[in-house]
Parts: sequence; C-alpha cells; structure tokens
Amino acid sequence: MSNPTLQAVRGMNDILPDEAQLWLWFEDTVRDWLEAYGYRNIRMPLVEPTALFKRAIGEVTDIVEKEMYSFEDGLNGDQLTLRPEGTASCVRAVLQHNLLYNAPQRLYYSGAMFRHERPQKGRYRQFHQIGVEALGFAGPDIDAEMILMCARLWQKLGIREVTLQINTLGDSASRQRHREKLIAYFEQHLALLDAEATRRLHSNPLRILDSKNPAMQEIIAGAPKLMDELDAEAIEHFAAVQAILQRHGVPFEINHRLVRGLDYYNRTVFEWVTTRLGAQGTICAGGRYDGLIEQIGGKPQPACGFAMGIERLLALLEEDGLTSLPSPLDIYLVHQGEHASVLASTLAEQLRDANLKVILHCGGGSFKSQMKKADSSGAKFAVILGDDEVAAQMATVKPLRNGGEQSRINLSELPQHILELIK
Repeated sequence: MSNPTLQAVRGMNDILPDEAQLWLWFEDTVRDWLEAYGYRNIRMPLVEPTALFKRAIGEVTDIVEKEMYSFEDGLNGDQLTLRPEGTASCVRAVLQHNLLYNAPQRLYYSGAMFRHERPQKGRYRQFHQIGVEALGFAGPDIDAEMILMCARLWQKLGIREVTLQINTLGDSASRQRHREKLIAYFEQHLALLDAEATRRLHSNPLRILDSKNPAMQEIIAGAPKLMDELDAEAIEHFAAVQAILQRHGVPFEINHRLVRGLDYYNRTVFEWVTTRLGAQGTICAGGRYDGLIEQIGGKPQPACGFAMGIERLLALLEEDGLTSLPSPLDIYLVHQGEHASVLASTLAEQLRDANLKVILHCGGGSFKSQMKKADSSGAKFAVILGDDEVAAQMATVKPLRNGGEQSRINLSELPQHILELIK
C-alpha cells in the first residue's frame, strides 16, 4: 500500500513559479517606492515570545484570544508565537538594538504572518505583509506622509477603486473618559448586545463599535462618540493631517467607527478599502501608536506605521488582468552535436558574464524538441550552436518573441550583438 500524498496545511499556500514572477515584480516595485521615501529594510524573526504580542496587541483582542499560533519550546519551556503582525516585532528589535538612540528611524519589512482563522479569499492562515514604521516622529506631517505614500503606490501599481477612511482615537485620557461612557451606555442596553459584545463590555468596549452584527447597528449608532471627548491637541493634530491631505488632493472619508483591531493605536488611524474583494475589503491599514514603545519596555517615543496585505493587492491586480509578466529570460541556448555540446557550457557562461539571463539546454533531445522548449521558456532569443557553427566560430541567433530574421554571428561578437538587440 502506497503512502498518501501529503498536502500543504489548509490556508498556507504554495506560490508556484508563474505566480511568483508577479510577486517578484510587486516586491521590486514596492522596494523602489519605499526607498524613494528614505525607508530602510529591517528583518525580524518569524517566532517571538508570546508575551510580546499579549503586551503589545492586547490580551482582550481577537488576535491574542483566538488567532495566534502559540506553542511551548520543547527545550526550555518558553512560550513562543508565530508572529501574527509585524509592528510589535519591529519595535522589539528597535529597542533591543537601541536603534532610536539620538536618531528617529524610517523602517520597512516584508514577509509571512500567521493567524489561525477560517481561510477565505484574501484571508489566509499564512499571509504576507509589507509593513512600514516611522519611529520617533511626533507631528501630523508623518501621519499624512504615510497616507500620501500609499496614494502614490496605488498610482504606480494602477490600482483603482480604493477609498481612504480616516479617524482619530485621541489620547489615553480622552479614550479612558470615552471608555467609561461606553460601558455605562451599553450597560443600559444589555438585552440588545450579542454574546461577543457582552463578553467585551468591560474589557474592550471600543471593539463593540466595530461589530458587523446587523442587529446591533442601531444601538451602536447611538453610542457616545469619542470625538466628543478629544482634547484640543488631538483635534489640532487630526485637523493638520486633513489639511495636508487636502493640499495634495487626496480624497478621504472620516469614519468615526474606525477603531482598528489592535489596542496600541492612538490619534490618527486609517484604512484603504475596496469593494472589489468581498468581505475582505481592507488592503492597507495603520495609524499612530505613541504608547507602544513604552508599553514594550522602552522610553516613551512617538511612532506611526501601516501594513498592507500582499495577497489582497495582487488579487486586485489580477482582477484587472495582470496575471502574468514577460519572462526575464534573454536566451535559451540550443546545442546539437558533440563539439557543440562541449562549447555550449562555456558560451553560456560568457553570455552570463555580459549580464544576460541564459538557460543552457540540458538533457539532450532532438533539435526540434529543443526549439519547442526554447519557445515555451519565454526567452527573447534562441542561440543555436551546432558542430558546423563551432567549426566556423559562429552561432545562429533566432528571435522568438517579436519576429525578425535569424542571423549568424561571430562567437566573439555574440554577447554585444544580443545586448544591442535587447535595447
């Protein structure tokens, strides 16, 4: 009896070569965009102490309560977690290595995140994010710049039909006043709360405002507004963010029910949303989190950041028809004959020395079968080498993509000839 074929874990997907080409193009585009704003790359471990996320995200959140992949280290008994988001890890790394000493930081990272939830389109157990963090900047200008950055990226990628929603959560004192009024209000309407809202009433009442339960929308609409509790400084900060966006012609909606799912946010929060991905409409979200650095163990420092879901952005691009990209391959080197096969490997290396991308045919086969593989490889040209060509120190160059006549070129001139054709 044969062993059953093993499959990937549900919600943790393989990215196959044709699809990965689109990922590589996207990552290159994003890297150029971030470097244009002065952001530098940082890379953190996939696994962190569980306490980091409990302290940073908040113990009474969906992520910590339901979604984290946590386990005990079999060697020393440490409680560890696969990272469910990147901000806490990034702040931990910045503090551990004292990166904020006398200098604010603009940082970005990318990679896999993990949440144990029911997989659906645009929402997977292993998903990938680009995260951007600005640490040590207090003013509204950095909040607005991050939103402007996103608007520029959508333009570069050709992503359409996205809407910007913004809100302010004020500071800790105003949020505490609002929290107390929320609890008192919802206590007067206990019979109308669902089980989830009842459970959160005294631990995290702000999250009740984010409930999608249709039966609770009327009671939520009548809840006390955080805007009524904001102090003058927070109001001025939010007004300044809006003024910068208006000056740059970036449209936005103020959504007072936008609270974000993580406890560490304060003041400006924002989401870029689309109606084109069903229920998973948020493609990028973030905001200011001035208290997180102190919360994790550092000296108080202002901070702001956002993250975007790669799978969701690529789904939008694919919906617009960008499902594949031209192959980056320049040459497929076909060779037939004893002397040609000996020389082919040397010629392939010489072409690569000229920064050309080359597949050297391996595995033998007829000339016809090799040409079929050359055509299906996506290469721009087939370079054909037979024993007759070797004797004449020539090679045949056959265009594969855009028509044109094939030609015989001296081997010593071949790299330069192909470089000029590619131009």
